Amino acid sequence: MSLKEKIITEIKKIYDPEIPVNIYELGLIYDIKIDKDNNVKVNMTLTTPNCPAAESLPKEVKDSIMEIKEVKKVDLDLVWEPPWDKNMMSEAAKLELNL
Repeated sequence: MSLKEKIITEIKKIYDPEIPVNIYELGLIYDIKIDKDNNVKVNMTLTTPNCPAAESLPKEVKDSIMEIKEVKKVDLDLVWEPPWDKNMMSEAAKLELNL
């Protein structure tokens, strides 16, 4: 399993507090980059800027990625462009939510 796959596996354990779907399937993770030194850069968003999880969710993502022993450092950026919408969800997430 590649380091990126391990990171995605960890991220898939984190759920949006208001929607019963993990944040990866929701499409909240825009980008995961890993450099040659295993420093990880993640761009993520939230369903809305005033989401109640705005404080806790990015920290939870960062902490869960840091638990992977190969990862040296995690740089997480919370971005609002492009704005999230339900078209960014995976097919599995759409099925789960009957969309």
